[in-house]
Amino acid sequence: MGEIKGFLKYPRKDYTRKPVADRLKCWEEFTQLPEEAELKNQGARCMDCGIPFCQWGCPIGNIIPSWNDLVYRGQWKEALARLQKTNNFPEFTGRVCPAPCENSCTLGVNNPAVTIKNIELAIIEKAYEQGWIKAEPPKVRTGSRVAVVGSGPSGLACADELNRRGHSVTVYEKNEVIGGLLTLGIPNFKLEKQFVERRIKRMEEEGVVFKTRAHVGAEISPDDLLKNYDAVVLCGGAEQPRDLKVPGRDLKGVYFAMQYLTQETRHLLGLKTDKAAPINAKGKRVIVLGGGDTGSDCVGTSNRQGAVSVQQFELLPKPPVERAAGNPWPQWANIYRTSSSHEEGCERDYNILTKEFLGDAEGNLKGIRAVRVDWSGRDAQGRPVMKEVPGSEFEVACDLVFLALGFLGPVRAGLLERLGVELDQRGNVKADHRKMTSRPGVFTAGDMTRGQSLVVWAIHEGRTAAEGVHSYLTGCGKEERGEK
Repeated sequence: MGEIKGFLKYPRKDYTRKPVADRLKCWEEFTQLPEEAELKNQGARCMDCGIPFCQWGCPIGNIIPSWNDLVYRGQWKEALARLQKTNNFPEFTGRVCPAPCENSCTLGVNNPAVTIKNIELAIIEKAYEQGWIKAEPPKVRTGSRVAVVGSGPSGLACADELNRRGHSVTVYEKNEVIGGLLTLGIPNFKLEKQFVERRIKRMEEEGVVFKTRAHVGAEISPDDLLKNYDAVVLCGGAEQPRDLKVPGRDLKGVYFAMQYLTQETRHLLGLKTDKAAPINAKGKRVIVLGGGDTGSDCVGTSNRQGAVSVQQFELLPKPPVERAAGNPWPQWANIYRTSSSHEEGCERDYNILTKEFLGDAEGNLKGIRAVRVDWSGRDAQGRPVMKEVPGSEFEVACDLVFLALGFLGPVRAGLLERLGVELDQRGNVKADHRKMTSRPGVFTAGDMTRGQSLVVWAIHEGRTAAEGVHSYLTGCGKEERGEK
C-alpha cells in the first residue's frame, strides 16, 4: 500500500447530497462524489489488512484493495482493469448496492469503513468520461446460440459473459424496455435510466441482440426457443409478491409496492401504463407496510408526488443502533439504517401487525386497524415467536397503502409450467452448481433461482450461469447434449 497510515490520517468522506427541499422537486439522482484528490485520500484509507474481508463480503469477489490502492496512486485506468475482472456493471452496483463489502471492511471493526462503493462508482464514471469504455466484440464466434429470458441484472450479466466468449446471445424481454427492475423497478432518483441505456448500447455494439415485447411463455413458445437455440437461460426474477390477506384487501387504495413503483417509472419514461387512473400520492396520507428497500423506494416516490404524510410500518422489532452480540463483524450488520428517502420525510414504527383495511361506503380505503406484537418469546428451537399484545389495537387514517412485504419467488404460470422445470422447496427454480435446471440445456440465474436478493447477487448468479452454459456448449457438456 502506498500510504500505510492513511486510515489514521484521513477521515471517511462520503458523497454529498442535495438538500431535501431541492431533491424533492425532481426525479434525478441527487448525490455528488468527492473531487478526485479526496477520492485518492479515501483510497489511501484501505489499510493493507492482510486478509481482505471486503472481498469475502462482496458476492462477486471484487478485488477491492487492489483498485483502492490504484486510485490512491492516480492509476485510474489500471483500477478500471481490476474492477472489470469481476464486475460487469459497476455503474449499477456503485449506485444501488447496499455495500456488504463495507460492512466487512477491517477498518470498520472500530472506525468508519472505507468508502468502497463511492470509489467503485468513481472508477467506472471516470472511465466513461475518458472514453476508456469501448465496444469490444469477440474476434471469433463459436457458432453456438443462446437465448436469455429476462433482461434484469442476472440476464444482462449472463448475456455479457457468454457474448465475450464468442457465443451468439439473444435476450428476450417481455416489456418495451431492457433492464428489468433496473429500469422499471428502481426509482430514477436512485438509478437514472440513461446509465442503463448506456450499458445496453455498448452490449448491442458488441453483438448481443435484444428483443423487447417478447414474452416467453405467452406470445413466444418456450419450445420454439429450445428448437432454435443450443441453450436457454431463465432470468425472469422473483415477481410473485407476498400478499396480505386481511379483510378490506380489495379496497381501492391498497396496492403492491411494485405496481406503484413501476407505474411511476413508466410514466416518467413516457411508456404506457396499465391503469386509466394512475396511482398518485399527491395530497394523500400514505402508509407503507414493510421496512426494506422496496418500502423505502415507495416512501421517496410518495414524497416526490406530494403526499401529505408518509408512515412506514414494520412487523419486526426496530433494529439496534449497533451490532448485537449475535451479529459480529464481518457479517452484514443488522442495524438501524436511515435511507435518503427516510430523510425526506417519513414516520417509522415497528412491531405492528395489520389486521384489517378500513373503507367507506364507496369501497375506498380510509384507514387500517393494527395491533402491536411482541417478539420476546422463543420456541423449542430458540426461534422468536410473535404474540399480539393484548389491548394494543389501534387505527390509523390513510388514503393509500403500499404492500412492500417481499416476494414469494418466480411466477409459475406460463414459462415455468410449460417448460416443466423442477422447483425447490421454496418455489424457486431448482438448479445444480452450474445453474442447470432439471431440463438439460435449460439454465437459470438470479432471483428466479436464488429468491429475492440484491443486484450484486444477481450479477454473480448471471456470471455463474454463463460459466455453466459455456461448459455445456463446449467439450465438458457433450454427453449431456447427446453428442460423442
